[in-house]
Amino acid sequence: MSAKIPIFQSLVFLFYRFILRRYRNPKPKYQNGPSSLLQSDLSRHTLIFNVEGALLKSNTLFPYFMLVAFEAGGVIRSFILFILYPFISLMSHEMGVKVMVMVSFFGIKKEGFRAGRAVLPKHFLEDVGLEMFEVLKRGGKRIGVSNDLPQVMIEGFLRDYLEIDVVVGREMKVVGGYYLGIMEDKTKHDLVFDELVRKERLNTGRVIGITSFNTSLHRYLFSQFCQEIYFVKRSDKRSWQTLPRSQYPKPLIFHDGRLAIKPTLMNTLVLFMWGPFAAAAAAARLFVSLCIPYSFSIPILCFSGCRLTVANDYISSQKPNSSQGKGRLFVCNHRTLLDPLYVAFALKEKNIKTVTYSLSRVSEILAPIKTVRLNRDRVSDGQAMETLLTEGDLVVCPEGTTCREPYMLRFSPLFTEVSDVIVPVAVTVHVTFFYGTTASGFKAFDPLFFLMDPYPTYNVEFLDPVSSATCQDPDGKSKFEVANHVQSEIGKALDFECTKLTRKDKYLILAGNNGVVKKN
Repeated sequence: MSAKIPIFQSLVFLFYRFILRRYRNPKPKYQNGPSSLLQSDLSRHTLIFNVEGALLKSNTLFPYFMLVAFEAGGVIRSFILFILYPFISLMSHEMGVKVMVMVSFFGIKKEGFRAGRAVLPKHFLEDVGLEMFEVLKRGGKRIGVSNDLPQVMIEGFLRDYLEIDVVVGREMKVVGGYYLGIMEDKTKHDLVFDELVRKERLNTGRVIGITSFNTSLHRYLFSQFCQEIYFVKRSDKRSWQTLPRSQYPKPLIFHDGRLAIKPTLMNTLVLFMWGPFAAAAAAARLFVSLCIPYSFSIPILCFSGCRLTVANDYISSQKPNSSQGKGRLFVCNHRTLLDPLYVAFALKEKNIKTVTYSLSRVSEILAPIKTVRLNRDRVSDGQAMETLLTEGDLVVCPEGTTCREPYMLRFSPLFTEVSDVIVPVAVTVHVTFFYGTTASGFKAFDPLFFLMDPYPTYNVEFLDPVSSATCQDPDGKSKFEVANHVQSEIGKALDFECTKLTRKDKYLILAGNNGVVKKN
């Protein structure tokens, strides 16, 4: 008896959808391209748009499934997807999507899957068409619908960064807390779409649908709710501009994942061709950094593809007088774990030291300069830093964690209490294939991924030292104002925006924890 209930519900839904609505709803008006909507006031109307057909410029979903396969499943899974893609391209669109979903998601733990919120938004945002985004901005209520992309892939991007009100994607089947790699049946997806749209009570203003010619299912579903339907053609997408970073509704400050490049088919081919050479390059560069003096290692590393540009190095060669007889305190923004090492390269000084808040034991062992772990106790941490300064120069990164984008996190003011001479250091990093940082992966591999990049580039700029009068605070400035002053000077030099975000904010967003790394 219970098995008949879902069948009965489906029959009622089909009757409602195919019979009643055909007579209740007037036939929608079909138009080409949504560009004419840019001249209309849509604030009282509802926009229903197809994500892959009308919002994203790309005509293929392969890069996004490759990101899931690589970041959530690993190198072997991503290589399997790459090998299968020639066969996938010969299949029908629907079957090809099913195969990519299966390869990318099968066996992935649902609870640990964070690529949808931590990795994919960056790449989705870089694929949004500016013209379509301008249309969506004018709408009142906005509903994003996808027939090919799972809900877990698009919900974080649409809700968190484009501020879309309702997101309807395909749900994934889960058994024992693990994805089966199979999406729910389309009939169930249609039921969810129908229920959600009716729940929104789309009775005020017009309901406008925006989709593509290739999504026949959505074209029919849209006709049930929309008074007007606009179709986006591939030629329209080719003329679209990419949404500029300055127009993101919410700034993209944090994102995770190892791949710095969008894994299109050709990029993925180059990536796997570089793989064997990457391992050899990383091993050779690591050996040179650890075992050869700076005077010889720097030219060798440059020859291997590593780049280091030093600006205002005359400042680094000066020896500011410290009333406390201590070494120099170099304060830099944090881009990768190798920041202190590259500052040491720029100074050509191997006896320099650094402190870390959370560093894997492997990274501590491999570090060519002395590292001291802080325990987040202000008194003991301050004493440790003062001791290190009596032994020589010290590099600190008061942000406490790395940030890839042109933003600076809040500076911890502890460094202002241990020295009356501060040398701000502005650091930028450029990579081609791999990011040398991670929030949810194995942090011990961070330096190796950076060294695996074909042309890892560091730019180090020494800024004018902060005077001892500022540090001693004669005008009543607090330690927080001094820390903010140093942060703002580095931000101005790099043209980065200063924020009040902390490492806790970053790790809660990207990894769901407080960012403490176990000693292993």
